[in-house]
Amino acid sequence: MHDKKQRPLKDKIAVVTGATRGAGRGIAMMLGEAGATVYVTGRTTKGNVSPMGRTETIDETAELVTKKGGKGIPVKVDHTVEEEVKSLFQRIDKEQDGKLHILVNDVWGGDPLTDWNASFWEHSLQDGLLMQKNAVHSHMITSYYAAPLLVKNDKGLIIEITDGVDYNYRGNLYYSLAKISAIHLAQAMAKDLEPHHVTCIALTPGFLRSEAMLELFEVTEENWQEGAKKDPHFIASETPFFVGRAVAALATDPHVHRKTGTVTSSWECAREYGFTDVNGQTPDWGKHFEEHVLSKET
Repeated sequence: MHDKKQRPLKDKIAVVTGATRGAGRGIAMMLGEAGATVYVTGRTTKGNVSPMGRTETIDETAELVTKKGGKGIPVKVDHTVEEEVKSLFQRIDKEQDGKLHILVNDVWGGDPLTDWNASFWEHSLQDGLLMQKNAVHSHMITSYYAAPLLVKNDKGLIIEITDGVDYNYRGNLYYSLAKISAIHLAQAMAKDLEPHHVTCIALTPGFLRSEAMLELFEVTEENWQEGAKKDPHFIASETPFFVGRAVAALATDPHVHRKTGTVTSSWECAREYGFTDVNGQTPDWGKHFEEHVLSKET
């Protein structure tokens, strides 16, 4: 049997949106490892492929959460559809006796919409607007329906998954707008939720070694270092479980409210909380970026 110390989130109810693959799956599994009950949401279920065209499903993620020691509950939700989101939280309210402790907004869906070589006026406007719908509106809709449950419990944690820790341009206007919006959502929600002791934090992974990135670099998790031959920065990459462990660490920190309204990163959390990636390594994208990217620009 696992004791409370080994499963610090045993009695906690979490929602991880966009948990089909990538960071979302890693986060859901690491919350499961800490003992949480995790509602795993996304659009791809068995026999129903999402527009992303990938094979991973929320059913698989939920099973992996349970295998890790938590309880995974898959729920098919398109977070851009208000009625589906509303229904999700009505279900949680009913099934969990009004309890919700953790919401992780990880819906993204912007990779196939981003043209890194186009100026904003040459970029597909429809793709740029759709990116905001997928990655910003979905987070707003989800938090809108989650917040009353958190407020009712007078505590809780919302984590906005983003890319980057500042408001600087990220190489594409539409991509930048989406990722910076996630940071500001955390900052703004923190203000409104302050009287209710609900914490809102934006969190970024480093160079994420997701399923899609492994395929892109034609490597597996076993020989991933070979990817550095294509891109030397890949050597500083991290698995989706690393940001997952950051979420679990934040969720178990009794003093996490001190961070409300701020943006942090997987590597900063690892420095503070002392966890490693699942392979035992401690990737530090912030340090790598400073030493190998910024130093060459100055």
